[in-house]
Amino acid sequence: MPIKIPDSLPARQYLEGEGLVVMRESEASRQDIRPLRIALLNLMPLKEKTELHFSRLIGATPLQVELTLLTTGSYTPTNVSKEHMLAFYQSWEEVKDQKFDGLIITGAPVETLDFKDVIYWSEMESILEWTQTNVFNTLNICWGAQAALYHFHNVPKHELTEKRFGIYPHKVVKKHSVLLRGFDDEFMVPVSRHTENRTADLPAEANLEVLAESEDAGLCVLRDHDKRQVYMFNHLEYDSTTLKDEYDRDARQGLDITIPLNYYPDDDPTKMPPNLWRSHAHLFISNWINDVYQRTPFDLNDIGK
Repeated sequence: MPIKIPDSLPARQYLEGEGLVVMRESEASRQDIRPLRIALLNLMPLKEKTELHFSRLIGATPLQVELTLLTTGSYTPTNVSKEHMLAFYQSWEEVKDQKFDGLIITGAPVETLDFKDVIYWSEMESILEWTQTNVFNTLNICWGAQAALYHFHNVPKHELTEKRFGIYPHKVVKKHSVLLRGFDDEFMVPVSRHTENRTADLPAEANLEVLAESEDAGLCVLRDHDKRQVYMFNHLEYDSTTLKDEYDRDARQGLDITIPLNYYPDDDPTKMPPNLWRSHAHLFISNWINDVYQRTPFDLNDIGK
């Protein structure tokens, strides 16, 4: 089944070019079916690339999904045009009376700040509390995962001595988890972080389940059954060249940046990096959406009861 996104969203032409079925709003209105309502709180600076990353994965699932793009009202992004934000995004305040089957909260370039020093932290806390009454399940990515884990369980993040940057092998810890169904025992994941969360800090009474982790990169996926949250600390959604773009940007600015680990062939930045995680990215999002579909109430009004 297709994904429903705004007809003029730039990601549409890329998705259609890749062969994904993208439903037009007029077509969706004629179908007698309730699509899953998934919202994307996009905190990344490069909005259009992040829209494409997640739309590609959501659009490949077998269920019809209506995607709503959200932004914070307490902070105005500066890396994207006002016209784009006005055309395609709603603030959380505008949708807070609505209910959603799922919410994805992305990473954000603020991870070295204390949570309470983030401009939109107060609103972020309100959004996370709102998920308990208006969202059936929330998938938190990178800083979004750190923020949710801190908000719900007071788990701190720790600054690393150097950026953890590259493609790291991870191991499945809970082989029978529905979120990791079909995963290989070991899989590669893009990592781009200056901070980390540690297993030792997880409160024993919180019913947090470690699903995947790495000897070198630490925690990868946690499931929080009580709060209906999933925490993914890394970036399966990344394109083949996302880490390359980060490396090239920092190198141009003269920053102290190392070559991403396990990324370029022969560690040669002139060679095109192969994508070693694409299948697991699709599998992870498909498993999450299928789990939401299986367990979410048919009547959206019943979410949170």
